[in-house]
Amino acid sequence: MNLACGYRNSSDQMVIIRCAGVDGFYLERVVFPFELLTFECPPDSELEIWTHGLGGAELLERLTSQELLLEACNSPVPLELLSPQAGARLELAEDEPFTPWATAG
Repeated sequence: MNLACGYRNSSDQMVIIRCAGVDGFYLERVVFPFELLTFECPPDSELEIWTHGLGGAELLERLTSQELLLEACNSPVPLELLSPQAGARLELAEDEPFTPWATAG
């Protein structure tokens, strides 16, 4: 079962997100400033946020899929997949529908 996740680029720079998970799942996308990227990924996936600095590519942050769970998703998330670290969730506005960019499989 995949999780509905989202990442909003709150910086003024374009970033590249790389999400890797089990069974060869891999997602790489460019996210423009202030853009919301919604996607589905397996539980226990890890998301890396990269940018380009003067010395080349720079890793900005690493997040787990649990930290990126969307409240308003099409399918319920089993309670056993939620961890105490999942307290920081991204919520969609009521008028903003969830449409995943990519689905594993």
